[in-house]
Amino acid sequence: MTRVIKYVFYDILRTRFILLYTLFLLVSTIAMFQLDTDTGKVILSLMNIVLMVVPLVSIVFSTIHFFNSYEFIELLLAQPVNRKIIFLGEYFAVAFSLCFAFVAGVGLPMVLYGADASGFTLLYSGIMLTLVFVSLAFLSSVLTRDKAKAIGIALLFWFYFSLIYDGLLMWIIYTFMDYPLEKITLALVSLNPVDLARILMLLQLDISALMGYTGAFYKEFFGSNLGLIFSSLVLLVWIVIPVWGALRIFTKKDL
Repeated sequence: MTRVIKYVFYDILRTRFILLYTLFLLVSTIAMFQLDTDTGKVILSLMNIVLMVVPLVSIVFSTIHFFNSYEFIELLLAQPVNRKIIFLGEYFAVAFSLCFAFVAGVGLPMVLYGADASGFTLLYSGIMLTLVFVSLAFLSSVLTRDKAKAIGIALLFWFYFSLIYDGLLMWIIYTFMDYPLEKITLALVSLNPVDLARILMLLQLDISALMGYTGAFYKEFFGSNLGLIFSSLVLLVWIVIPVWGALRIFTKKDL
């Protein structure tokens, strides 16, 4: 598996897209720090990029890469190589390359400008979201042999978690606002990795008061060690389950 990961990883790093993605994040982060000296405001501005752009780039690039690598995958399958090794090698290589681009583009400027704990929370959330959406991309890719359909499914995942789910959650909160919804809302937030990452970052910026009484509950829970462990485990589940499902389909699929 190590050889597959190294080959695919170095091949991805040589692509123009990864370089442009890293440059975009680097320029955006530096520009934010140049425009405002308040680290909290800079992190809040970068949060929008992490929550919207990073998942979109991760899921679209991963899906396209998987289909562009079909000939390479078929070549490896003709050799005495286990399918699980090939699939996981592709997954880890793509995930590592996108995480490397994110850390290089966002992390380096933060270190140079002396970001605080909120900056590291942003990096952590961005890395976890990258891994989640790479997992969803690989699941989308093995569900169909049609590249256009796979990209459509991937975009539907992103659209649902980034836009639609928030609307459904707000509808539930306003419809049942007369009832205690703190614990129920916590469970609903766990069903969306983007919302989970958003809350972690907002609470790290200490602006949970803007979220009302529910925000106070989130501050009490997510602000503790238990909340951090809970959120990390939920995000880990969002990474593992799609990869596990995609791996099962790939090992049985007729390529």
